[in-house]
Amino acid sequence: MSPGILGKKIGMTQVFNADGQVVPVTLVKAGPCIVTQRKTPSTDGYDAVQLGLIEYAKKANKPAAGHLKKSSADGVKFMREFALEGGNGDLKPGDRILADEFKPRELVDVVGVSKGRGFAGLVKRHHFRGGPASHGSMFHRAAGSIGASSFPSRVFPGMKMAGRMGTAQVTVRNLEVVSVDAEDNVIAVKGAIPGPNGGYVMVRRAKR
Repeated sequence: MSPGILGKKIGMTQVFNADGQVVPVTLVKAGPCIVTQRKTPSTDGYDAVQLGLIEYAKKANKPAAGHLKKSSADGVKFMREFALEGGNGDLKPGDRILADEFKPRELVDVVGVSKGRGFAGLVKRHHFRGGPASHGSMFHRAAGSIGASSFPSRVFPGMKMAGRMGTAQVTVRNLEVVSVDAEDNVIAVKGAIPGPNGGYVMVRRAKR
């Protein structure tokens, strides 16, 4: 049993459950994936499996081509590792992972890179309240105090300020698998997942 699968976000839609209620879902083109490397405690110090998402043939550099040649993984562009636990030790290089590894009503964690928002201010980036909007106020969406003058006479690291927003790894936990299309390798997950349409994601079995 695979601990997870790699895929690409297709987009959001909605489905109706047996009670007639509308359920928002995100479609993920999950797989086909291939095991490109099996890491063991004796050789690597930890137990994990490296999966590669098969998309199209691309020209790889010599180190990458030599690495993929060991598992006959042609056309792999996106690779990620999944930690292994008891019962998942039967995977070996060259094994294929498909969407039918997951079943409806199963809980999964989805890991992706959030959308980039560029340079953003405090109110948008950190949800600061801001100041009064009228009555002669000159403090609307600006930052407050970032440190006293006499002590500590400096700005502490990690101070919430304006800056680049997004383009960070985000994990959404315990999402329910609504349906699995084994023929087209598409998984419908309840709710939203990080990243833009067409972005790469990791779908792993829920840890909590």
